[in-house]
Amino acid sequence: MCGILGSINRHFDEKALDLMKHRGPDDFGIDAFELNGHHIYLGQRRLSIIDLSEAGHQPMVSDCKKFAIVFNGEIYNHLELRKKLPEKMAFRGHSDTETILEYLIHFGTKGIKDLNGIFGLAFLNIEQKRLTLARDPFGVKPLYYATAGRELIFASEIRPIKSILKPTQLNEDALASLLRLRYNASPNTLFEGIHKLAPGHIYVVDLQGDSLESKTEYFAGQLPTVMEGPKDTIVQTYGVELEKAVQRQLLSDVEVGILLSGGIDSAVIAALAKKHYKGKLKAFTIGFEGDFEEDEIADAEETAQLLGLDHYIKKISFTDFLDLIKECSRIVEEPLATTSMIPMYYLAQLASEKVKVVLTGQGADEPLGGYTRYRSEVIRKKIPAALRVAAKPIAQLMGSKNEQLLRGANAIGISDEMERFLSIYEIFSVEEVGKLISTRDTLSVQEVANFYKLLGCNSRGHAAEKMMAIDTRMNLSDDLLNYTDKITMNFSLECRVPMLDLELVRFMEALPLDLKLNSKGGKIIHKAYAQTLLPERIINRRKKGFQSPTNRWFREEMDVVEQILLTGDSEFSKVFDQGYISEILAQHRAGYNKEKQIFLLLSIYYWFESNKIEA
Repeated sequence: MCGILGSINRHFDEKALDLMKHRGPDDFGIDAFELNGHHIYLGQRRLSIIDLSEAGHQPMVSDCKKFAIVFNGEIYNHLELRKKLPEKMAFRGHSDTETILEYLIHFGTKGIKDLNGIFGLAFLNIEQKRLTLARDPFGVKPLYYATAGRELIFASEIRPIKSILKPTQLNEDALASLLRLRYNASPNTLFEGIHKLAPGHIYVVDLQGDSLESKTEYFAGQLPTVMEGPKDTIVQTYGVELEKAVQRQLLSDVEVGILLSGGIDSAVIAALAKKHYKGKLKAFTIGFEGDFEEDEIADAEETAQLLGLDHYIKKISFTDFLDLIKECSRIVEEPLATTSMIPMYYLAQLASEKVKVVLTGQGADEPLGGYTRYRSEVIRKKIPAALRVAAKPIAQLMGSKNEQLLRGANAIGISDEMERFLSIYEIFSVEEVGKLISTRDTLSVQEVANFYKLLGCNSRGHAAEKMMAIDTRMNLSDDLLNYTDKITMNFSLECRVPMLDLELVRFMEALPLDLKLNSKGGKIIHKAYAQTLLPERIINRRKKGFQSPTNRWFREEMDVVEQILLTGDSEFSKVFDQGYISEILAQHRAGYNKEKQIFLLLSIYYWFESNKIEA
């Protein structure tokens, strides 16, 4: 796990690379190449996890000097990939980087689809004068890039690109999409000219001519055919696939731990990891000072005791809450509405004191139907069309202040699938976005439609399956996995996601819908298999969702929040309508839970504060 930085026809030095030193404190390197008049620079900061020796040093150049690579991530099937290479091949060491280099030399960049792991990489084919950037199918690892004429810069984070280019223009369309979706979907960022490579894509740059010719291609494939078979057999096979995924992701030359919540997902991962891990497995949990229902320490302690884990806990207070939002905004680089980044900050800090690698239970809800929005699609299909349209006015007449209920009631009457999906996702409606910044969101529907087409969602008959598939590539990548990667790597901690193992997800997405969810709940097959590992009381605990108690905090400290967001001379105030923000804050005071909206607005405020951007 590392940080990579590279460029074409734009020099950078160690100072720019060191902006990602937190991603790789163990080693670094910068190599330069000249091809057809183009100057290519490859740099890397290394966090040594597999093959701690010099044999794993990057940038890595082939013995024939015709190929080079910089790589951020882990490839869990790299030993299996080595078996596909010529037997006479002599490897310098046992790093997965060397495996990838030789594999792509032998099979070409089409071999990227065989990599089961998490990655952002750059592969330079000196012989064919071609540079290929690639990002893993679910976007666990980030990869940003920017182009200008004959120049290209790419990196694992925005900050080194920003230090070189010094961008000053705000992408207003991306801001509108962010306000609606609560995150910026790839390839968009708030910086005009800086892009994210989308999950499962490669970006190929042809260096044969004087100018740079580039193209983007999707390599990760469409949804698999739905399987058939007896439920008991499928559940048993699911268990085998999940166990293999966890076992693969224990591959490491350093100690591995687990981020343990009070829920079923991390408990299942912990149970399987303990079975195959050599040594005493360490688990880490964060809770809150005071009486908060979001606290998961007691539940996690029960799981840890049952499994015999070394359990480390930390309770956090909210004395410096605004400073922490500001710091998390700096680390994540992209504003988000997801309040769980606050406990993740402390959790990563705690775990990094003991281990260099952790497993997490993240990633189960999207492919297995764990969220209420998927169940709502199942229920919607059973409701007559006339009643669907009446759901929104009925909810309004009832005077409900439940944001999730109101959003669901509004969406249930929308017949167009993609518009309905967006209505369910949105944190601010199109009309509200217009009131906030006088710009209409047009990007969000384009990005949802793009993955709808790439995945072949028309092959699935139920809207819930389509939404789950899209969420697995969009919401996960650019929201939850984005802040998880940035925050854990801020503490030089590698975070692995066994539930997003490539082979496991292929299996899960081939499952019949009724083995994932029904009108009563989701993750049906996951819970059925969990019964072979865990007691019923852990499997059926109420989901807390790794939240922080920001709802109460914002209500108690509203005066402070108002002072920040309604300051008339800030860069934020030049873009956002202060009167409408005042209305949103008043709604929160009145009992409507607007914590996500307020959190997002604060994140955007701090983004403007730390970036000199012209609207």
